[in-house]
Amino acid sequence: MIDLSINTQLVQNILTGFIHTEITRMGFSRAVIGLSGGIDSALSCFLAAEALGAQNVLAVCMPYKTSSPDSLEHARLVIEATGVQSLTVEITEMADPLIARFSEMDAVRRGNIMARMRMVVLYDQSAAFNALVVGTGNKTEILLGYTTLYGDSACAINPIGDLYKTQVRQLARAMGVPEAVLSKAPSADLWKGQTDEGELGFTYAEVDQLLYLLVDERYTPAECIEAGFAEPFVQAVVRRVQRNQFKRVLPPIAKLSNRTVGYDFLYLRDWGT
Repeated sequence: MIDLSINTQLVQNILTGFIHTEITRMGFSRAVIGLSGGIDSALSCFLAAEALGAQNVLAVCMPYKTSSPDSLEHARLVIEATGVQSLTVEITEMADPLIARFSEMDAVRRGNIMARMRMVVLYDQSAAFNALVVGTGNKTEILLGYTTLYGDSACAINPIGDLYKTQVRQLARAMGVPEAVLSKAPSADLWKGQTDEGELGFTYAEVDQLLYLLVDERYTPAECIEAGFAEPFVQAVVRRVQRNQFKRVLPPIAKLSNRTVGYDFLYLRDWGT
């Protein structure tokens, strides 16, 4: 068993410092977070509240008509625990006209529409609140591509993107995220009964161990199989990481000049932040 334990106090200090530094260096002092009632957004909310002050954080709840009632209740627990400002914006009337237009639409397409509608709301509120959007995606989701491009993956900064799901759970517990949020099955809550692990076909505990070897320790797939992971599992995860690389990078630009953005024009800190 691979030890993925973290020094929670050290990580907490690093991440709150990261939030404060990155937001203030861009000329802002406030954050907006989409609060789903799940552990990832709860942790990002706790971190942002500590980094910026609860009064400078706006948590936005965006239920759809099929959302679990528990989601709003668990989000409310986080809002009460952190003391952040909050707003609830129902997205059903935004999403349904587009969904209704295509009778053949499957659950994945409907879920992507909901995720992107929520990001429309978040970025609108970031303008109204004069804030930046803080991301809520963890390292496991990012590597697996278990995210909606320009939906829940969109943000200005992401404090928890280098924490595997099992590490998110450790830090969330250490920071006092409510037990109801900690103990629930991970779910994007995009349709009734949906769970992350049910959709992925494996548990976060299993895949975090494998991803750590593949990514952090640079094991080859063959070495992971030698370490005891089943070959079909390793192959499925590797394929998933490979085919979702496009979600982890900015859109490639065709190179025509000597100073192409993303290739040669790389001095980010000299131009803006």
